[in-house]
Amino acid sequence: MTARSDRAEPDGGSRASRDDARTDALRQAAETMRAVRERCVWSQRITHRDLVPYLIEESHEVIEAVEDGSRADLREELGDLLWQVLFHAAIAAQDPEDPFDIDDVARTLTEKMVRRHPHVFADAVATTPEEVLVHWNAAKAAEKRTRTSVLDGVPRGMPALALAQKLAGRAGGAGVEVPVAEGPRTEAELGEAILALVGRARAEGWDAERALRERLRALEHDVRAVEG
Repeated sequence: MTARSDRAEPDGGSRASRDDARTDALRQAAETMRAVRERCVWSQRITHRDLVPYLIEESHEVIEAVEDGSRADLREELGDLLWQVLFHAAIAAQDPEDPFDIDDVARTLTEKMVRRHPHVFADAVATTPEEVLVHWNAAKAAEKRTRTSVLDGVPRGMPALALAQKLAGRAGGAGVEVPVAEGPRTEAELGEAILALVGRARAEGWDAERALRERLRALEHDVRAVEG
């Protein structure tokens, strides 16, 4: 009996051959990056730190393509973001003390995702999104046993609003509740309320970003005080 993955596709090909083609395309992208890193005088000088602004820019362009772009835009922007991952891996492969390449990155990712989906790859059962989250959080907690605070691992370089949402969720896990404002009943109304607050900040000459970040530092202090 022919395996399901090898059944013929309508165009005469097979699912297995299509999977191989996709794998080859990813491998070709990685090899293209390797060649660029080795032979392009600009790329040869780039460090992980140098790439950070490009990574941020490409991530925002993916978001824009998701929200307002076409399917072609999204495909192109995902490719640009993938290039950043390949670039970082190519740089890492040349590290004299602790090298790793894109295969190591992919292997680490696969191992982590398999661990965090025991309901897919092992005998655990999850029939609701909430049960999936329980398995995910349990696996993540086991991986991060050396962490001493619920706030560990949150990147402080996130935009202030995204950071606020992340820290608010973590703070609740430590027993520090973040006040919930009355008023907005929908996400659209929330956007209006936030914009109005920014307008007030502008009128008063305040820096809205700085104000939120300072409040988040106070929240972080409260959480760590509770944790002892």
